[in-house]
Amino acid sequence: MQRRKLLMAGLGGLAAGRPAYAAAEDWHRTLGYPTGWGFRRDWTDKLYRIGNYSGGYETMFRTRTISAGSRQVSPLQGPGANNDALASMSGSIAEYLKAWPVTGLLIARKGRIVFEQYQFDRTPDMRFTSWSMAKSVTSLLLGICLDRGLIHSLEDTPDQYVGEFKGTLHGGVTLRNLSNMSSGAAILHDRDNATIYPKAFLGRSADLEPVVRGWNASGEAQGTRFNYNELCPLTVGMVIRRVTGKSLAEFCQEALWQPMGAEADATWLCDSMGKEYNCIGFGARLRDWARLGQLVAQRGNINGQQVVSERWITECSTWSDKDTQVRHGAARPGTGYKAFFWHPKADGSWMMMNGHHGQRVLVDQGTQTVLVQTAVDHEGPWQTQLFSLFAAACRAG
Repeated sequence: MQRRKLLMAGLGGLAAGRPAYAAAEDWHRTLGYPTGWGFRRDWTDKLYRIGNYSGGYETMFRTRTISAGSRQVSPLQGPGANNDALASMSGSIAEYLKAWPVTGLLIARKGRIVFEQYQFDRTPDMRFTSWSMAKSVTSLLLGICLDRGLIHSLEDTPDQYVGEFKGTLHGGVTLRNLSNMSSGAAILHDRDNATIYPKAFLGRSADLEPVVRGWNASGEAQGTRFNYNELCPLTVGMVIRRVTGKSLAEFCQEALWQPMGAEADATWLCDSMGKEYNCIGFGARLRDWARLGQLVAQRGNINGQQVVSERWITECSTWSDKDTQVRHGAARPGTGYKAFFWHPKADGSWMMMNGHHGQRVLVDQGTQTVLVQTAVDHEGPWQTQLFSLFAAACRAG
């Protein structure tokens, strides 16, 4: 009973101040949620997002598959018939889902699902392609490379591993500062993606590597300031390919996806050359996104296996004197950043994979609560309400 009271108090009024979101017809429900390039060949056309974000992009771009293989699937149990947490949350979450264009929402605690629901005719067997949540997947792969000694230290630079980086700006930035989005490059995310994406991802001859190597304008010393951009994770991805001798998809399959016990194949969108555009584009079922969250919540251990070291999870959730520019409140007001993970709380106990248009994986390490949300827009104050929902779920132990 106490748990139910806590949840209701925390979730009360989640959808207040916002009427029900635009009618489903606004997302082309009557056309069956189409996929494709949309009007004027806009790959992010609002009316095509439902279909494109849940599998459509895999037909539009070159893609690599990450096989789940035949290993044992890690447990992610459904809610029991007498689950008090589920009973308490359902009404308030229904209001939240009515208010915002969420395609899927899943909450799990210690490996047990307490809530799972899909909208806009999406289903559990669909893959949901992330935007920048893929950066956090890259972080886990970076940690595994460090665990295996393929990369010796975060203080190393890419030019120590990739000869083509010699003499370039990104080749001389430490992996620590790259993963902290503090390269010192003269770049603005909102302005320069219009240049980067056509050359590195969207074009028929797109090749991410020369774009990264050729961006050599410096704005400040590395490690000075948090400056979110796509070139930092792309650089780290190039290093991972070189030290492993594999594509990111191949390495992810062998080192992360199959050991984690994923239930289904994942995908990663690529440039025209077949190199994963690893700042975005990782697609997985909602339940497998939850397993990734569970892996983080359990300090790198899942299904009885230490997939990534506890040391790396600690690295991703703490700040040393080398990370002052990305501490909570320094990276951005009210949030911190570390190694391609966001931190809504100053103590690092909440770790967040953050994707464009409302895609999130939230992890509370203390209670091992995980929330996965996929969505198609981020207008309005929905994130404040999402954090309230997640806090209530964490208190409901």
